[in-house]
Parts: sequence; structure tokens; C-alpha cells
Amino acid sequence: MDGAIHRAAGPELLAACRALGGCPTGQTRITDGYLVPARYVIHTVGPVWQGGEVGEAGLLASCYRETLRIAGAHDLRRIAFPAVSCGVYGYPIAAATRIAVTEVSAGLAGAPGITEVIFACFGAEILTAYQYAMEEIP
Repeated sequence: MDGAIHRAAGPELLAACRALGGCPTGQTRITDGYLVPARYVIHTVGPVWQGGEVGEAGLLASCYRETLRIAGAHDLRRIAFPAVSCGVYGYPIAAATRIAVTEVSAGLAGAPGITEVIFACFGAEILTAYQYAMEEIP
């Protein structure tokens, strides 16, 4: 997903990211959207799956919490999330989507200005996992 956003946003986004000095796992940073049809891009670094015994779940949950915090601080109304860590980082899709839905559902209480959340699903497997995860949340 990162590469697709950078290709769509143009070289200014890469320059802005370099100026940020990196982003540790579980944290977020924000830049302008440049050529992406969005005011901002919120960058978060999910954990690489290492079997689930080195704090991956907490780091992934932090990605969603911190992204919502930054979105609220910038008075954003809409936000879209990819399936963080589910690609090359190898996080099990069902577990990752449960964390995403749980954290976003809980986090919206602290970000009342956000009126729309989009989970961008790249493929049927991820879509199905999000559907199951949303059914589990009361």
C-alpha cells in the first residue's frame, strides 16, 4: 500500500517523509496529501509478524489508536485504512482485521468528528475477514 500511495502522491510526498525522520513501529506521522485526492496522508508503521510473541498485537493496535488520534487532532471527518501489516509484513489477516475493527470502534468514541471510516480491502480474503470482524463487534 505504501508504494501505491507514494506513486499516486508524487515525489513531494517522499520528500516530506524524509523530512519526518522516520516513524517507529506502532506510531504515526502526518503529511500533506500532495497529488492524492485527500488533504492529508497519515503514515503508520505496522509490526512485522514474528509469531505473535513479541508484542505485535499491541503495536498493531497502537497504529489504529494513533492514527485516529492524529485524525481527530486535524479535524478530519473521513479516514481510510488499508489492512495494516497484512501484506509483506505477514500479519495473519483474521487477527489483524479483528484488531483493526476493535480499535477503530473503540477509538471513534474519542474522535467524535470522524463521521466515516473506510477499510480499504485489497482482495476477497481481506474483505471477508473484515466482514467477519465487524460481525463480532457489538
